[in-house]
Amino acid sequence: MTTRERFQAVMNFQPFDRMFMMEWAGWWDKTIDRWRGEGLPEADRYALYRHFGLDVHYQDWFPTRRQGCPSPAAHGAGIIADEADYERVRPFLFPDLAFDRRLWAARAAEQARGEAVLWFTVEGFFWFPRTLFGIEPHMYAFYDQPELMHRINRDLAAWMIRQIDALCEICIPDFMTFAEDMSYNHGPMLSQELFDEFMLPYYQQVIPRLRRHGIIPITDSDGDITVPAPWFERAGLAGVLPLERQAGVDIAKLRQAHPKMLFIGHYDKMVMNKGEAAIRGEFARLLPTAAQGGFIPSVDHQTPPGVSLQQYHVYLKAYREFAEEAGQLSLACM
Repeated sequence: MTTRERFQAVMNFQPFDRMFMMEWAGWWDKTIDRWRGEGLPEADRYALYRHFGLDVHYQDWFPTRRQGCPSPAAHGAGIIADEADYERVRPFLFPDLAFDRRLWAARAAEQARGEAVLWFTVEGFFWFPRTLFGIEPHMYAFYDQPELMHRINRDLAAWMIRQIDALCEICIPDFMTFAEDMSYNHGPMLSQELFDEFMLPYYQQVIPRLRRHGIIPITDSDGDITVPAPWFERAGLAGVLPLERQAGVDIAKLRQAHPKMLFIGHYDKMVMNKGEAAIRGEFARLLPTAAQGGFIPSVDHQTPPGVSLQQYHVYLKAYREFAEEAGQLSLACM
């Protein structure tokens, strides 16, 4: 199988020769700094995928802001407080073209040869308003400024559709992610009622366009997504990543409750410096679900700097063996 065929087979619950191998979020800069001191060559994210023997997957994060947009005064702060502020910053939002056509055309050629998987990320209907209001004011805005919340997400949805249509004139990405981060380690930061009122209508505008083009829509939310998983499914999202183990997510229970959903991640990054037995034990926990398809195990966020380069190579060796075993089980069972 080619790289792309392998990804598509796993994501469509079809037999695959081996598991698609990915580090979906790249690596922490501090991790790379440590590894360079331990002999890692200078290379960008995608060259490192090849260096480590991972399947190549190009991500492009579409910016929602134009050059000159005001910046928040501090981390977690916002740039608007009310509708007048939104009017003021609106000209600096929603670039006409949020991606590089030449870059996508070059990567599309790799995709067409089956050598790479392509995906893009957009700020979602929880994430984007939060960047405008700031973390705490955003939570109040659901109650204090509902019309402005709807206006923001209405504008965002219309902009997303324009970008999707323009991109698909070049090629069809394999999947995309809505960056949301709307859960923490005890569950979602908003109720189902608020999700249904302020997010669902806009997913229902964008997701049919994605589906029409043949793009797999996935939500990216940290924390425990067990409770909102059915909300996402009902909205038309195909799956969720990264399924953080330290937040209590359990892939076996998720698969039982959502047999058709797609999942990426869930490998507990906290075992990666605990020795080979712990590394292999984590893969063994994931194997039964992975062999069923629809699930690509990957580090559940980014490989932390507490993991040495030598330990990462132990992880990669175990990952390759796991990928082969998952493929054999897939071919035998499907």
